[in-house]
Amino acid sequence: MKRGIVQLASHLHNLPSFVPGESVESLAARLGRKPEFIIKLDANENNYGPPPAVHQALAALSETHRYPDAAQTDLRAALSVYTGVPADYLLAGNGSDDLLSLLAQVLLQPGDSILVCPPTFSLFAFYAHLKNCQVINVPRQADFSLDMNAIFTTLQTHSPNVLYLDSPGNPTGFSVPLADIAKLLALPILILLDEAYLEFSQAKSLISEVPDRQNLLVLRSFSKWAGLAGFRVGYGAFPKWLVDVLWQAKSPYNVTLPAMTAAMAALREEKALKSNIARVIADRDRLATELRKFTGLYVYPSDANFLLVKVEPSFGKSAAEVFELLRDQGILVRLFEDLNCLRITIGKTDDIESLLGALREL
Repeated sequence: MKRGIVQLASHLHNLPSFVPGESVESLAARLGRKPEFIIKLDANENNYGPPPAVHQALAALSETHRYPDAAQTDLRAALSVYTGVPADYLLAGNGSDDLLSLLAQVLLQPGDSILVCPPTFSLFAFYAHLKNCQVINVPRQADFSLDMNAIFTTLQTHSPNVLYLDSPGNPTGFSVPLADIAKLLALPILILLDEAYLEFSQAKSLISEVPDRQNLLVLRSFSKWAGLAGFRVGYGAFPKWLVDVLWQAKSPYNVTLPAMTAAMAALREEKALKSNIARVIADRDRLATELRKFTGLYVYPSDANFLLVKVEPSFGKSAAEVFELLRDQGILVRLFEDLNCLRITIGKTDDIESLLGALREL
């Protein structure tokens, strides 16, 4: 090794990249349009945004020259009321991504393994790869339900440290039945359950069960239901044996003062946010109905704020081709080329009409 140069571990040269979608600004510049004329339906954001009270609370901030409360006292108290989980079991992060990274740092050692069920949110697997851990894939069945028999067999033969599940899932929109999760919780495996989209579903959250279990971790987010993606606020409930270690390991000021202020203001506006959720669900159902009228588009059921749409051969174009053609018209959706699918975030009425109009012209 040359003096002054650090030799990186070999596994870091082959990390599977987590690639976010193209930015509105980048696409607008390429198309020669103003950013406000780009329709962004690729990142599962809540296009209705937060209630006005959030902006009012931010405008009233006067102590921004000081560090935020590292103990997150007021935020955790508010989250305790919202979730029914005692504050001592709660920890917030700079988005759920921050907590996934923290969990990988604390729970995994090089050579350990995790189990995931693709298609699924890939970031925890990315952080596991970063720690030089093995990621064991047990693919879902055709309807995106879990292959329970394969999971049981894999747990017996590989003994992974963590099983990651997202419910409702991304990009599937599929909610794992509680009966399946209960069977998995009965096994000697740590279950990391990501409920980022739960507010858009009728499913029961398991976050209130965390204090009574030793092998359940539940993550939640403000990015989707509360319209606060730009503030990056995620949180989780963790057993006592783990949460104290997470407090020691986390960055001291991992949630900014504006982010905490916005999150607490959003929690005080739960009624308004539930109204937005109802609008998203109504828009989701309407978009699904319209998309099913196209020959060659198969729309999967969804419990989230997006739809996963399979582009079948009878449509006459591949998902990749549809993605490119929509992008050329200033409409961003997310491409999952390995599934020949597009994931479409639920937009406002005008966004939906523009998308449908563009698809009719293809």
